[in-house]
Amino acid sequence: MRIGELSRRTGVHERLLRYYEQQGLLHPERRPSGYREYTDTDIATVRRIRNLLAAGLNTTTIATVLPCLREDDQRLVPTCSDLVTELCQERDRITTAINELQTSRAMLDTVIAAAPNDVAMRARNNLAAPQN
Repeated sequence: MRIGELSRRTGVHERLLRYYEQQGLLHPERRPSGYREYTDTDIATVRRIRNLLAAGLNTTTIATVLPCLREDDQRLVPTCSDLVTELCQERDRITTAINELQTSRAMLDTVIAAAPNDVAMRARNNLAAPQN
């Protein structure tokens, strides 16, 4: 299938599919005309890529972990022991980022709560007003 068909079947824009190829995530065959030729296996690969992106991994990390994953009942299953270690480290990085963001939000909440009533009222009115 050509790139337009892969895009239609996966819901991923053609530009992103080309980007995935540039990042080494997809490896379509090339016709003599230069057109990319994809297979049904590429549909599954794109779905794995999308799941890993949704899990917070970047494309560089995905390129290293993709060969060590298989699908089992629509679940991604690691097949390399090093991958589990790497995924645990990535989860820890994400957890740290979440904790830092929660701390930042709490600090902002404290500052916002200290605003005098008239200032807080004007701020609420500004937030409620439609933005043009």
